[in-house]
Amino acid sequence: MADRAEDARQDPAHDPTAEVVELCRDLIRIDTSNYGDQSGPGERKAAEYVATLLDEVGIESTVVEETPGRTSLIAHWGQPSSDRPGLLLHAHLDVVPAAAEDWQVDPFSGEIQDDYVWGRGAVDMKDFDAMLLSTVRARTRAGLLPDRPIVLAFTADEEAGGHHGAQIMVDQHAEHFDGVSEAVGEVGGFSATVRGRRIYLVEAAEKGMAWMKLTARGRAGHGSMINPDNAVTRIATAVARIGAHEWPVRLTPAMEVLLATVADLAGTEATPENAEALVDEFGGAARMLGAVIRNTTNPTMLSAGYKANVIPTEASAHIDGRSLPGYEDEFFATLAELVGDDLEVEYLSNQAPWETPYDGELVEAMHRSLLAEDPDALIAPFLMSGGTDAKHFRRLGMRSYGFTPLQLPADLDFTALFHGVDERVPVSALEFGARVFDRFLDDV
Repeated sequence: MADRAEDARQDPAHDPTAEVVELCRDLIRIDTSNYGDQSGPGERKAAEYVATLLDEVGIESTVVEETPGRTSLIAHWGQPSSDRPGLLLHAHLDVVPAAAEDWQVDPFSGEIQDDYVWGRGAVDMKDFDAMLLSTVRARTRAGLLPDRPIVLAFTADEEAGGHHGAQIMVDQHAEHFDGVSEAVGEVGGFSATVRGRRIYLVEAAEKGMAWMKLTARGRAGHGSMINPDNAVTRIATAVARIGAHEWPVRLTPAMEVLLATVADLAGTEATPENAEALVDEFGGAARMLGAVIRNTTNPTMLSAGYKANVIPTEASAHIDGRSLPGYEDEFFATLAELVGDDLEVEYLSNQAPWETPYDGELVEAMHRSLLAEDPDALIAPFLMSGGTDAKHFRRLGMRSYGFTPLQLPADLDFTALFHGVDERVPVSALEFGARVFDRFLDDV
């Protein structure tokens, strides 16, 4: 397959980059904002657009929509008669909301400015939707189907935990994934520059996600009187305790490899004691990587009362908790101590962390495809601070990785663009990603 693909790569008709920029722009222009409460526009228009693109090259799709407007898509590609196990390639269609008044451009314009494609979803993750579609369409037209069954999944609701998207696929449509042993999705594969060297970070693990609502109850009363049973005081004390807690550094297998790679550049060795200093070598990316060498609990919302002189009966807070693979028991035991005995805890989403061994043919294919386009690159696994649909698909026994290859400028604060204002992706990075992913599919 690799020799045949290399011959086809010389044919101008086989160009995985030909459509990637325009597909990304088109997808950004379809507003799929996910507010987490079913009030947004949903993903149906985007799913219909993807279905049309696949249909144009003869790939049939199955629509999955258990909740009106929350639309996902499944398609089968590759060689279904192969004895090799299947591979899942998955990408989500929804995006987080964007306040237009905060942006330099309309966040749903897909505008090209300064050689970047701007808009909500440019890096999370309509860039990968576009790479995947551009590559699959180019290869299908050229007759270059991978020598194994491939499942393509474009999902709804990832930005709110995937409960109306990937979870429904896994719980109610698992037959589409029969025989699939591996999965590749978003986030990993982007470059960071450390001491003048580009390091591509491949996601091999994710923190667990524990979104929780804490509720304190007390005695209502007049704000001018003494009230030792004050729900606001109780919730505020717990929130302050949780937010101020300093979680210890813990190095998981993926982060041990990544930090050892950086330590080698710095002429030292990676240890828990110098882990934070090594993370700082990543510049702006340290805000994400600093969160994956420890468990974290961040208070995010507070709610109490209705008048300044009325002590309410109830007060609540939301906490975004994230646990490291292998340290879940420590996380929940410590959290219970921080919350205390007199608060009610409700889990809005509670998904376990995961880690896949960083080895095997799929990892080797990622390395080869990156090095073919960037021969001097370093490549290492990392642990992702946020969550992806991999948490759901792994319940079907798949080895999972994040591989959205992007070669980025050294001065771009890339991780700040995830859910950030003025989200954008370099045109050159989109084209690089399509070339790398095309090579990756030669090998899988």
